Amino acid sequence: MSGRLRALERRDRDAVEDILRRAGNFTPTEVATALELIDAWLTRGDASEYLTYVVAALEEDAVRGYVCFGPAPLTEGTFDLYWIAVDPDFQGRGYGQELLRFTEEDVRRRGGRWLLIETSSQETYGDTTRFYDRAGFGLIARVPEYYRPGDDKLIYGKRLVRAGLASNSHTI
Repeated sequence: MSGRLRALERRDRDAVEDILRRAGNFTPTEVATALELIDAWLTRGDASEYLTYVVAALEEDAVRGYVCFGPAPLTEGTFDLYWIAVDPDFQGRGYGQELLRFTEEDVRRRGGRWLLIETSSQETYGDTTRFYDRAGFGLIARVPEYYRPGDDKLIYGKRLVRAGLASNSHTI
């Protein structure tokens, strides 16, 4: 993989929308919600609390994936990963891993202790849940039929430890 991480810019919006639509997992309503968070980021930046970054190919600066995360309201040091998506034509090349590593590092830098991720139990999300498992996230909760009948909400989490502390990151 040859990419660089940078803050999402207005010129990236259409590329990210295309990635979300082609991902195959997201409904039109979910895509619209993701775009609302992107628009909040583009309008207010960090103040939006929807921290949004892209990984772009070095050679042509083409967006290969994006991530959106932020502090969980009413918590101290807990962050939510709202969205992470990689262009389906470039999955399996390390872009998602790079985005997730960056997110963990940035959350730590911002004083985060926990990074939580919600996802669906649908079979089409199997690659996604395996991705989180490989990245050291543990399944910490399951809410039956949360999204719709037969579609549970899965909550993955990773407890983060700031660099320099003796204990290692771990999941519960």
